[in-house]
Amino acid sequence: MADECFGHPRLAAIHDALDPDRRDLDAYLRMAEESGARRVLDIGCGTGVFALLLAERGIDVVGVDPARASVDVARAKPGGERVRWIRGDATALPPLRVDLATMTANVAQQIVDPGNWQSTLRGAREALRPGGRLAFETRDPAGRAWERWTREDSWRVTEIPGVGSVESWVRLVDVTGPLVAFRWTYVFAADGQVLTSDSTLRFREREEVEADLLAQGYRVEEVRDAPDRPGREFVFLARRV
Repeated sequence: MADECFGHPRLAAIHDALDPDRRDLDAYLRMAEESGARRVLDIGCGTGVFALLLAERGIDVVGVDPARASVDVARAKPGGERVRWIRGDATALPPLRVDLATMTANVAQQIVDPGNWQSTLRGAREALRPGGRLAFETRDPAGRAWERWTREDSWRVTEIPGVGSVESWVRLVDVTGPLVAFRWTYVFAADGQVLTSDSTLRFREREEVEADLLAQGYRVEEVRDAPDRPGREFVFLARRV
């Protein structure tokens, strides 16, 4: 199930405007360039920002996401015809042989069920050619990022062309072990509609992620620091063995 911020048509349509700073993707573009990837699988592609950046560089891209509304937004963007879009997840993909598979932003942490996480790693491996790489990020639990998820720290009003003013903020709901639940609220000034989106992320320790990768047939090549969140996030680069 996709969160409402990705699955609700009205929220999916404004997602990029509410999150315009995607400098976090620079690290993944560099990894694609460093590895010489010509075919990439973008798992949890959302509204297609990263997939389209890759396609602009002449890379053959498959974008997969469970949220129909987000995939519809991605497909309708300029250049959308250059990407193969699939509504679904990495556990049930058609036969692929890609050089690089990615899970950017919160995608890896949104897979909270341990069984689904293992199935996702397994599905990504099956899509990779021998020696292909998987790249993804996850926040370091030691940073306790959720302590800053408050209305006071997140409230903002965004002016969106054709939509008007949208007020938004996040509020922490619950922390139970590695699971952190939170709620985004959106208020549309044009008609007063209020929409909410509940999300849960799983905060995994570095050692846990490395063990999961090893169990699913990967070798961890490198764990990098995230340029946009230095000291607060792990970026894993693993090779299919």
